[in-house]
Amino acid sequence: MRNRLLVLAAMISLCASAQAQRRAALNIYFVDVEGGQATLFVSPSGQSLLIDTGFPGARDANRIAEAAKEAGVKQIDYLLITHYHGDHVGGVTELAGKLAIQTFVDHGPAAEQTLGVPQSFQAYAAVRDKGQHQHIVAKPAMKLPIKGMDVEVVSAATELITKPLPGGGAANPLCSEFQPKDETKDPLLGGENAQSVGTVISLGKFRMVDFGDLTWNHEHDLACPRNLIGPVDLYLTTHHGQNISGLPMLVYALHPRVAVMNNGAKKGGASDTFQILHKAQGLADLWQLHFALDAKELNSPEQFIANPDETTANYIRVTAQADGSFTVTNSRNGYHKEYPPRS
Repeated sequence: MRNRLLVLAAMISLCASAQAQRRAALNIYFVDVEGGQATLFVSPSGQSLLIDTGFPGARDANRIAEAAKEAGVKQIDYLLITHYHGDHVGGVTELAGKLAIQTFVDHGPAAEQTLGVPQSFQAYAAVRDKGQHQHIVAKPAMKLPIKGMDVEVVSAATELITKPLPGGGAANPLCSEFQPKDETKDPLLGGENAQSVGTVISLGKFRMVDFGDLTWNHEHDLACPRNLIGPVDLYLTTHHGQNISGLPMLVYALHPRVAVMNNGAKKGGASDTFQILHKAQGLADLWQLHFALDAKELNSPEQFIANPDETTANYIRVTAQADGSFTVTNSRNGYHKEYPPRS
């Protein structure tokens, strides 16, 4: 009897320790919105940040609400919209009916008349401007006042930071290889994508980047002639892993230890992007929200892929500690891997 009590006490102690550790962590949920974006952050203080809301309709809003429930989040303290394409801002109307949103962050007025942007922006602004919500227009070098973690804006409305962040500033020897793209011919190369609000998000020594759908030429100015960002632990692939973003000079300068790709089965996940990532020095693993059909054998091993097809809605969770260590978990199979602090 005494031994059983000792075992029970030890189990209770371990559970309490695990719960305390998780509360002291930054928890990140990469929600499957089929090639759009919706990333939920829960800081050690309990405050939440949601970056983007996926596509219009109930599907993605329901998936975000489920992730919020799993994370113990009852309201969205900060909603950051990177730009006004429907796969990023579309879910706002439905989501606002499920979770209260306190503060809206965006780049300001819409800058595109194609791809349904006027309609998407109008629907978003109707929610944002209703009631007593706070509204913040993001500017480069601005820090969002979220308790328990640091969120610094590095791009917004085509403007970028001009001074290096701590740890940044090193000359980038790869810049001579840069080939610009003509962003005037295709709205995907300019327009709202170029307006994307990009952020560096950190907890102590842990750092990750989310550049939204920032375009190739604007990524260049973050990396060349100096790397203004510095090294990071986690890189969310820009533009869902499409090859019109994900500039190799920037990816290689960041030296990420892990990449997460928010692709869909048939969207993003370009072969070119996989090849760039596979060549990134120091990258231990690439985790994917979906198996990318076009990439074929370039996909990561199955344990790193949350959704093998479009019939499921599994997420990828990152639990990061202030010492720079973090764990990535695939909700489909429970597979997880721990990454120690950067040496």
